[in-house]
Amino acid sequence: MAVEYKDYYRTLGVERDASEADIKKAFRKLARLYHPDTAKDKRTAEEKFKEINEAYEVLGDAAKRKRYDELGSRWQTGSGEMPHADGVPRGQWRTAGPEDYEFSFGGTGFSDFFEQFFGGGARGAPDAEDLRGFGFDAPRATGARGVPHGRADRPTPRAGADIEGDILVTLEEALHGAVREVTVSLTDPATGDVTARKTYRARIPRGVRDGQAIRLAGAGQPGAAGGPAGDLYLRARFARHPDYRVQDADLYYDLDLAPWEAVLGTTVTVRTLDTRVSLRIPPGTTPGRTFRVRGHGLPTGTGDARGELYIVARIQTPTETTAEERELWAKLAQTSHFNPREPR
Repeated sequence: MAVEYKDYYRTLGVERDASEADIKKAFRKLARLYHPDTAKDKRTAEEKFKEINEAYEVLGDAAKRKRYDELGSRWQTGSGEMPHADGVPRGQWRTAGPEDYEFSFGGTGFSDFFEQFFGGGARGAPDAEDLRGFGFDAPRATGARGVPHGRADRPTPRAGADIEGDILVTLEEALHGAVREVTVSLTDPATGDVTARKTYRARIPRGVRDGQAIRLAGAGQPGAAGGPAGDLYLRARFARHPDYRVQDADLYYDLDLAPWEAVLGTTVTVRTLDTRVSLRIPPGTTPGRTFRVRGHGLPTGTGDARGELYIVARIQTPTETTAEERELWAKLAQTSHFNPREPR
């Protein structure tokens, strides 16, 4: 089944030769604008935020970006659809019969395009008989002479294969936990018709880690001859946050300060994942100085304990100044005894 090609460069509003820094800057700008917690139109913002995250998930990773660029160079159908990559596509069940059956996920936060080329895929190789449990009328297995199997040689029950996918999890969901509806669809590639669809409620546990597998028992590929169904494993992918970086259960936040704030000291209000904290910046704060705010990170997995929030000072200098401001800077340069190149 062909899937719609996603132009991730257009999503982030950057050129194809954009630098890593330009891509990151574009993502942070858009992510702040469309973050569901701060946007006015939350429904529209949520979908846009997912698109932005998916684009940055690929373009923000050098290996994935290279692979994406190679895929894009072969996008020549002219219909806005991308053919399969070489080999068995991700998210496809290959049967023993003449056809392949493909599945896709809905409600995970990722598009079919991402799932096929950058996400998880099926494990195992079920045959046509295995598809009955998913709503297919698969043909009965036959013996060597084309006679249906009888009781004497009834197929041995066999467990269905597990399937894998990715689910986009926000830091807020990792903090509080959430319940999401995930839809698994089975498609006949010959017609493009969805022949079966099932919806499951996936519980995202409080304190889930990036890369952790969330297991939905019995939601995988159906078993053969009465065997148990496989499981569905959804691999948590943390949505990139415009303000926080994640390291285990700790969060890191870059705090921009004006030169005079760093020199004279100030008090700032910093927004955490679930509240606001007041932070005193002492006089003489240097770039890179880190302040620890206890208990404002992600859950550690031990009771109600949470990791730390580390606030890292960054000194920003103005790039444009008025004549009056330049006069003041010049006066400071004449009166100050500070020499940044002098050993200290």
